[in-house]
Amino acid sequence: MKWNVALLQMDIAFGRPDLNAATVRRLVNQLAEAEQQPDLVVLPELWDTGYDLTRLDEIADDNGERAKALLREAAVQLKAHVIGGSVAERRDGRVYNTTFVFDREGNLAGSYSKAHLFRLMDEEKYLAAGEKPGLYILDGQTTGSVICYDIRFPEWLRVHALKGAKVMCVPAQWPHPRLDHWRQLLIARAIENQMYVVACNRVGEGGGNTFCGHSMVVNPWGEVIAEGMQQEEIVYAELDLALVDEVRGRIPVFADRRTELYEL
Repeated sequence: MKWNVALLQMDIAFGRPDLNAATVRRLVNQLAEAEQQPDLVVLPELWDTGYDLTRLDEIADDNGERAKALLREAAVQLKAHVIGGSVAERRDGRVYNTTFVFDREGNLAGSYSKAHLFRLMDEEKYLAAGEKPGLYILDGQTTGSVICYDIRFPEWLRVHALKGAKVMCVPAQWPHPRLDHWRQLLIARAIENQMYVVACNRVGEGGGNTFCGHSMVVNPWGEVIAEGMQQEEIVYAELDLALVDEVRGRIPVFADRRTELYEL
């Protein structure tokens, strides 16, 4: 099976969900007119609010309903699976950094709330951490998602791989000073888990930070098969999911694990 993927590498208006929803709609309409139609669309992290964390009481999305409506609409319009980046979701009196995933028919396939909160941007002061992996069945294929800082925790992505994920999607707001970390961590996660890594970062400035773009698609050999630059754009790539099985068969990392040695 092959998937065409499209990464919506967008600028994000700080604390303006209305403007950001308009940007998403514009990019989705651009995709709808493209010659090559996507099977999988990925958005960046916190595309609705940016890192305007101090105003989340005012601008967070109650149960994600605002984002769900937009993402569902996009999935139906494009007839594509949508990994909906992430949004500031208010739930049970707390705010989570949450990804919503919709299938081609506009059905909610699952959700994931960011498990590792990034202290350098004060996430732990304003957000609650998720507790469960992000795993979804799309076209019969197990697909995973984590969010930004999560990629610094290889054991967390390995959990998803061990549960069958062949594709790992990574919405992010990764800042410019650590562009080298972004690229190298994504490549490492792809190699060690022998899976595709599809990472959508934002561009632009907000909250005193500059974000580096360079959305990437890395194949199971660790080869970068698509990469954005540092401006708003849609990044396209083709995934051959059979390659995951081929690579895992040629270098049997999962079969050679010695879990009895890994206990601390």
